[in-house]
Amino acid sequence: MSEAAQEMTLHTGDQRQVQRKKKGAGLPQPLRGIRVMDFTWVRAGPWAARWLGALGADVVKIEWPQNLDILRQNRFTIPPGVEPGPNSTGQFADTNANKRGITVNTRSPKGLDLVKRLISISDIVIENFSSRIMQRWGLGYEEMKKLRPDIVYVSMAGFGQTGRHHAYSSMGPSAQALSGLTFLSGLPGEPPAGWGWSYLDDTGGLYGAMCALTALRHRNATGRGQHVDLAQMITGITLNGPAFLDRTANGRQSRRQGYPPGNRSVWPGAPMVNNYRGPTVAPHNAYRTRGGGDNDWCVIACFSNEEWQSLVRVMGSPSWATEARFGDLPGRIEHQEEMDQVIEGWTRTLDKYEVMEKCQASGVRAMPVQSSQDRLEHDPQLRARGMYSDLDHPVLGPWKFQNAPFELSKSSTPINRPPPSIGQHNREVFEGLLGLTSQEVREAYEDGTFWPSGMPLYPYIREALE
Repeated sequence: MSEAAQEMTLHTGDQRQVQRKKKGAGLPQPLRGIRVMDFTWVRAGPWAARWLGALGADVVKIEWPQNLDILRQNRFTIPPGVEPGPNSTGQFADTNANKRGITVNTRSPKGLDLVKRLISISDIVIENFSSRIMQRWGLGYEEMKKLRPDIVYVSMAGFGQTGRHHAYSSMGPSAQALSGLTFLSGLPGEPPAGWGWSYLDDTGGLYGAMCALTALRHRNATGRGQHVDLAQMITGITLNGPAFLDRTANGRQSRRQGYPPGNRSVWPGAPMVNNYRGPTVAPHNAYRTRGGGDNDWCVIACFSNEEWQSLVRVMGSPSWATEARFGDLPGRIEHQEEMDQVIEGWTRTLDKYEVMEKCQASGVRAMPVQSSQDRLEHDPQLRARGMYSDLDHPVLGPWKFQNAPFELSKSSTPINRPPPSIGQHNREVFEGLLGLTSQEVREAYEDGTFWPSGMPLYPYIREALE
């Protein structure tokens, strides 16, 4: 794509994004009027609550300054030039948009009483600690039902609330290993590679939101709440593809030997019978493009002989492509190494977006490999879909937050609130929802209910109290 054409496309995307915002500005939010008490930390639980907030729920995140969320401590995600601190980490910001934040000491009788009062006027409680933590605080499901009989309580422990391992602690990558995903990743003959990102955190978060919505629908239909017991590790089972089926139906052990390198659909020489990786196609790989940088790649896949012939024409019908060994699928699979090398000789002459445009214009499936910067700055489709909202963060400054990946014609799902600074909304929540007086709020700071005794107040908290 030429620079001028790209700029025009981006401008059109900006216009569409503005139109989308205007279109959804007056629409109701699906969960407007629903209140969520968010006891979650790290990624999976907060990710679930984030999407409930995007749907319009009032999400109140409960924290304590002496036991900070790991993401608030992750200095590797603090942008250059930003002063380090618990309110300046980018990963926490991305994970906790559309929430209000309070601090309260749940280990003190007064703090626990205030939390229970908040639960009694809430619809959903969500947490992702190991199975014994909430019980230890006196906030198990049976206790919550006394506070509000129709409460929806979503637990997202790594191993659930039952079974031999229910009390074990875990993190996304370790649960990923146990689920089988780590074993399936990597090249033949090499150690397990992992997935590069904790997919079980994001997957678990999406399942958490889905479970909360399902239980809420049940409550609205029957008047009865329920306890949702979600095991993060088991959500990884759903990402293993047909490996279980292959084991039960074909008696085969899942193994990496014979799995493809890069983006190939099948390893040359692997048996073609019962290939549970899906349709076996070639070419099917990621190819170097012009520039040769770390992110100069484009993926091309031809799912039929017709698509292969279209790719041949796009490449200018080179003589090598007419050789008999590339004339049918078995031949292309057998000679993938040579074929990929000559295809890459062509892709290296073009920018990755040019490869996409030329191939797609001829009906060939091709997409550039995009980095985060590419997705934010160079993807006109994401702009057209309004995938990002620009919000001002009090510490990070202007920041792009990802919106829901879907649009509702009759509802609005905006990300319109930046993530909370720690304790930012104490007065707003405790005075506005529970009716505490300003004097009572100040006393709660002084006696260690809202802030650790002896720990200096942050400037924005002092300003709020004054």
